[in-house]
Amino acid sequence: MFTNLGLRLRIFLIFSALAAALMIVVLGALFMGWRNSFSAPDGFITSGIIAAFGILAVCAAVWLLFDENVAKPILRLSSHLRTRAHSGTHVTLNADDAKYLGDLAPAAQAISQELGQSAMSQAEAVAQATARLSADRDHLTALLTEIPVAMILVNPSHQIVLYDGQAAEVLNQIAPPRMGASITEFFDERSLLNAHAKLSKTGKEVICTLRGVKGQQEYEAKLRPLGGAPGYMIVIDSATALIAPEASRPLTYDFALMDRSVDHAHADMPLCEMSYVVFDTETTGLLPHKDDVVQLGAMRVLRGRIVEGEVIDTLVDPKRPIPAASTKVHGISDHMVIGAPDFESVTRRFHAFCTGSVIVAHNAPFDMAFLHRQSKEMDIAFDHPILDTVLVSAVLFGADAKHTLDAICDRLGITIPEHLRHTALGDAHATAEVLCAMIPMLQAQGMRTFGDVIQQTRKHGRLLQDLNTPA
Repeated sequence: MFTNLGLRLRIFLIFSALAAALMIVVLGALFMGWRNSFSAPDGFITSGIIAAFGILAVCAAVWLLFDENVAKPILRLSSHLRTRAHSGTHVTLNADDAKYLGDLAPAAQAISQELGQSAMSQAEAVAQATARLSADRDHLTALLTEIPVAMILVNPSHQIVLYDGQAAEVLNQIAPPRMGASITEFFDERSLLNAHAKLSKTGKEVICTLRGVKGQQEYEAKLRPLGGAPGYMIVIDSATALIAPEASRPLTYDFALMDRSVDHAHADMPLCEMSYVVFDTETTGLLPHKDDVVQLGAMRVLRGRIVEGEVIDTLVDPKRPIPAASTKVHGISDHMVIGAPDFESVTRRFHAFCTGSVIVAHNAPFDMAFLHRQSKEMDIAFDHPILDTVLVSAVLFGADAKHTLDAICDRLGITIPEHLRHTALGDAHATAEVLCAMIPMLQAQGMRTFGDVIQQTRKHGRLLQDLNTPA
């Protein structure tokens, strides 16, 4: 019955029960004394009231001391251990936070240090293997860059698993390239599926014409089988794709997506399998109903990792002077936004970038208010699921902890470079790192799906507005 209650609430209920029991004992004793006495009952009533209030005061005082010096430190200690165990970050326990817990805090610190040493040795081995893989990837990327074709690897569910620099240029002519996105969001579904049907039937390369979904682009392409492996490859000649010679970008891929099926409803999807777009804005002021965006930064997190190649980082022309007080915070002045795209074009690009993803922000109601205010005029709707790292922090660390981005980064051992602080992309990157650290922590506490997390964040509704509730 009480297993779902928090530690502090359970302790409060224990003290409340103790106070009630003591009051019953005292009142019962006074009642028995009154029944056996021939004097007036006024004295017994007065004594009972005084005793009852005295018991309540003593129990409340002892509970407050216990809550402050035992319950809260235990929660901070458990939060520290969970952070150390599941987020992969090295954080040091503050001795003052648990000075009344006896040997419990030193024991926890010893466990944390042992975990750290073990993780360090594993990290060194992983770093060596990663360095070799990185070198191989760089060689492969250099090789592919020299080949005048665009290549896209697609899984059996028609989701993008890999694209090279040239392919990124092709896709970007239609919509922002996105790992895990359906290829039919870029190319006309009928012509693509017809070609794929021929490929599946013959097992041989198929030459076809692919049209962009907007009908403005047309590409001569080849669909190639992958031998015995599932999925297929799309190859587009760079001449027909009009790719600039200097337009080479790193190879973007995640081969784990080869086995990924079509997405379920967001509420039922495992946290570690979802696509997230983490974003932040810089604005002319703090009033979403009348201020404007001057910078937007966004990046994708897929399967618990940041996709380095999928980023939006742009200034925005607010079509109005930027107040000096705002420039002092984010460093963006009027002359910097001259020639920058307007809010409508940036918003449309960002909306396409978010297709099929959960939108993540720190204090999301603030940033989303700017998008919602003008999106209706553009005939687009930001009806994506929303995840707020303020509320996730409250779930993991308790509502009484500090939930500023700086405080959470300190808690998780994440460093925000000073030159990136208060820039849209810098804060978005910090929030993305926070999200990647929080996902395994949430899973360790039994919250494995997006729906599980939203259910828990709604318990902290007093902190922020719930943006997942339909208007």
